[in-house]
Amino acid sequence: MKVTIEEKYDGMILRSFLRSTLGISSKMLTRLKNDEEGIVVNGTRVTVRYILRTGDELSLMDADREKGHVIPVKIPIEILYEDDDVLLVNKPPDMPTHPSHGHLDDTLANALVYLYAERGCPFVFRPISRLDRNTSGVVLVAKNKIASAKLHAAMRERRIEKMYLALLCGRLDPPDGRIEGYMCRTDMSIITRRVCAEDEAGAMYALTEYESLSACERYTLVQTHPRTGRTHQLRVHFSSVGCPLLGDDLYGEGSEQIARQALHAYAVSFPHPADGRVVTVTAPLPKDFSDALRAVGLSHRTERE
Repeated sequence: MKVTIEEKYDGMILRSFLRSTLGISSKMLTRLKNDEEGIVVNGTRVTVRYILRTGDELSLMDADREKGHVIPVKIPIEILYEDDDVLLVNKPPDMPTHPSHGHLDDTLANALVYLYAERGCPFVFRPISRLDRNTSGVVLVAKNKIASAKLHAAMRERRIEKMYLALLCGRLDPPDGRIEGYMCRTDMSIITRRVCAEDEAGAMYALTEYESLSACERYTLVQTHPRTGRTHQLRVHFSSVGCPLLGDDLYGEGSEQIARQALHAYAVSFPHPADGRVVTVTAPLPKDFSDALRAVGLSHRTERE
């Protein structure tokens, strides 16, 4: 992580800056202090007693020297944004995020481990956002432990916003609104979820906001924001109001127009771990989603005309 010291931090003790401004934990600070390249200012290793000056170039090196257990596999992947701390990629449909039984060599993790091995860079897969195998779109990945810790904290504080496009069967009433309540696992599966009462075992609060972008008699394209991050939240919520995602054979039914649920994570906004500035990254629609829109007679736009 690299940070240029602003004038408002001139004269601050480095230890205070690391702990209060960057939010570095005591455990992480100890690790940085013990690394010869852990804390460097203007190209020179310094102690945490260093007095910061305006324009100083602070570099925190928490290198990933450990080897991971993900098999590197050459799989094309579209990079949407990348710097020293974060990576955002456009995950295609039919690609799991993590390796699992039956998917040891066809995941986003496999693709990225291969990419960085080709570059000769150490890399540990640290996804901040995750998508179902058949959901396409933006995935946010931290490139080091410091960025990972800060982004996970931002996620817990709901300062990371994820925006989706979903093609639904039916017309929503009202066309713009929110779906909220409680969700839990179904009795017969560890995978599927359902809407439930607040006092049921395992109930977790869930809130989804949505805005209809275009509609016809049988279908609606919505822009939707899950304000909570429950498993299958969008799929369950829209199914619960009678408008399941097109192609969702788990909470609705399959479709000739698309061979998966028509759900695309089109944008992620997050506070950058280095300086807190809000970064927004978008992902273009994949071909199968665009083809489905054309097939049902709807257009794609993220703002209503």
